[in-house]
Amino acid sequence: MDVESGRQVSAVVCDTIAAVATSTGKGGIGVIRVSGPEAQNIAVQITATKLVPRYAHYLTFLGNDSQPLDQGVAILFSAPASFTGEDVLELQAHGGPIVLDLLLQRVLSLGARQARAGEFSERAFHNDKLDLAQAEAISDLIESTSEAAARAAMRTLSGEFSEHIGRINDELVALRVWLEAAMDFSEEDIDFLAEPQLRHRTKTLTEQFELLLSRAEQGQRLRDGLSVVIAGATNAGKSSLLNRLSGEDTAIVTDIAGTTRDVIRADINVNGIPLHIIDTAGVRATNDPVEQIGIERARNAAQESDHVLVILDATNPEVPTLPIECGNKQTIILNKIDLIDSALRASIQQTYQADVSVSAKSGEGLDALRDRLLSVAGVNTQVEGVYSAKRRHIASIQAAQLACKEAVTRLECNNMPELAAEELRIAHTALSSITGQFDSEDLLGEIFSSFCVGK
Repeated sequence: MDVESGRQVSAVVCDTIAAVATSTGKGGIGVIRVSGPEAQNIAVQITATKLVPRYAHYLTFLGNDSQPLDQGVAILFSAPASFTGEDVLELQAHGGPIVLDLLLQRVLSLGARQARAGEFSERAFHNDKLDLAQAEAISDLIESTSEAAARAAMRTLSGEFSEHIGRINDELVALRVWLEAAMDFSEEDIDFLAEPQLRHRTKTLTEQFELLLSRAEQGQRLRDGLSVVIAGATNAGKSSLLNRLSGEDTAIVTDIAGTTRDVIRADINVNGIPLHIIDTAGVRATNDPVEQIGIERARNAAQESDHVLVILDATNPEVPTLPIECGNKQTIILNKIDLIDSALRASIQQTYQADVSVSAKSGEGLDALRDRLLSVAGVNTQVEGVYSAKRRHIASIQAAQLACKEAVTRLECNNMPELAAEELRIAHTALSSITGQFDSEDLLGEIFSSFCVGK
């Protein structure tokens, strides 16, 4: 363990890794990335040139028989001034899969091994080039589904999220030092716990936790989005609504009841929030075994979703039976309002307590539905400086916040400062797990294995 940072550091890495760092398929340029002690030697063998660090060399890449494999750009980054903190070689070749495979095999024959998924980022983490939150933000940036999500990921990658955590941790440490002094001088005529500065510090901590959590929660929603199931009776217009929301003919729409037999999925984006929409089979009494399977899948999808849109047909507002506890995860939508007059619409809305009224055919009411979905997702447009965050980050912040609240309560009541100090220690450890100062190797392996190869 690194005593100064508290980070668990793995054994010194001695081997050299290599991988194709660009996506599969054909492209104008493809990149082979190499990292480790053999990177410079591999560069000499492939280019027959001693590369100048951080200088782009345009030259020929040579095979085992010194025959040309391709022409491109080679750049060498000497340790520690590289992404991983090791010697790194990047070969920019033509982006054909065969060419890149030949070039990678040549690199592997010279002493490198195929990199695992996320291994380059993992080495950067272990070599203190970035912390764990920043490393995770790399994959978030690559997988961003909206401009807002990309900006949040970049904000975390640049270190803003970690710096915010660091400021809170500094204050936690200061409070712990204060408490240690209070306990060490408990027999003296000094009442540390009555100092006005203590109340100010605890108030500041509370405010910082609330700000950190709100920014992280917004970022988590930008990243993960919301899973929404469209459920309802047959011919209520579920598939038409899916097509209208997605802007494509994703689902087959007919006047025949029971057309949709299986779940149909579509991903849409509403004001930067990814929504994973699932259309399901209409719920009704039927003896058709295939339709029964579809209805059961509809119920299972509704059970597992974040939210359910229950669609009612304004011309026949039958409420389907979904054996789940929806609670606040249900929105009732009155569809086909273009087929009834305003008086009947108002009556049906009141009777069935519809939250939103729409016409999937004309698009009327769709803006109100999108606003409803954003509200359900918990989007707060007032929150600025959003950080890209994962569920584990949210859980750690909440655990730290809870421990801190318990410590503050004890301090305000002047009740057992020893226990308050322990709560602050728990809060500090929970927050530190986000940046990787206190994490198990199992967790690190799980995190980096989700990265793409080459990162």
